Amino acid sequence: MPSSAIEIENLTKEYPFGFLHLKKKTSLEGLNMQVETGEVFGFIGPNGAGKSTTIKLLMRLIFPTAGSARILGKPISDVEMHREIGYLPEQPYFYDHLTAAEMLGYFARFQDLAAADRKDRVQRMLKKVGLDTAHKIQLRKYSKGMLQRVGLAQAILHDPKVVILDEPMSGLDPLGRREVRDIILELKRDGKTVMFSTHILSDAEMLCDRVGVIVGGRLRGVGAPGTLVDMKTQGMEILFELRGASNAPLLSKATRTGACYRLHVAEEELYAAIEQLRGAGARILSVSQVKATLEEFFLNLVGADRAQASAVEVSGK
Repeated sequence: MPSSAIEIENLTKEYPFGFLHLKKKTSLEGLNMQVETGEVFGFIGPNGAGKSTTIKLLMRLIFPTAGSARILGKPISDVEMHREIGYLPEQPYFYDHLTAAEMLGYFARFQDLAAADRKDRVQRMLKKVGLDTAHKIQLRKYSKGMLQRVGLAQAILHDPKVVILDEPMSGLDPLGRREVRDIILELKRDGKTVMFSTHILSDAEMLCDRVGVIVGGRLRGVGAPGTLVDMKTQGMEILFELRGASNAPLLSKATRTGACYRLHVAEEELYAAIEQLRGAGARILSVSQVKATLEEFFLNLVGADRAQASAVEVSGK
């Protein structure tokens, strides 16, 4: 297997619009990116950034204006290669009158498995995604999170080497997101390559070996979540409780959250701040470093992109 499971070179997609389709809108511009074998790769960006366009191009659901891509060393035009890919679209549609077992059995028929093998494979996939006790319930009675797990079971039913998921956690509650995260981590432990798009940055930081940030159809950065931002300490945060009233000067700079207070101080002021808080009768709960986050990096890119777009619109008037 090649070291790069997915290789994208200068991938571009333009859509015609306007009167007689004489104008063109660029949804994806000159994308160059690689996803390494065995890693979990997060493709992150705001809505309309080009994430789903990229995934649809890889899956040959739409066709590029320019550029090319290879998966497992073969061009995406190779139909046989797509047998090695598991795919979950952002908004999958399933026949809601079927049960989960019936739906997976239907998809298993495409894999040329014998009847006994199909039944065994379906049962194993249902157990893998935690639906083995709900396999006889019609899909129309499933929650959003349960439907996402059915979709994941469908995507990995044929034991693919590469799994591509488009916004797999969109619209899920915290429990549903946790369940999907656990499945992605299990796929990684099984040696699969996983690429998923998301705009939920905490999930990307938690799951991904590397992320690619796309804004306005252009790739703005690729790397481990911590390497994309300045990881130098920006200060210290003190979390503390305070019983009774106090006139300590530092308290005017603290932010109250419920029964606790948060205070942000410079690193060199930490020990003096702690002594002052203790003198005021505060109970120190924790002290932690404050560093830049992937969310701040992402929001700065989005803000800069919007400012540039506004400037272009103004200059074009």
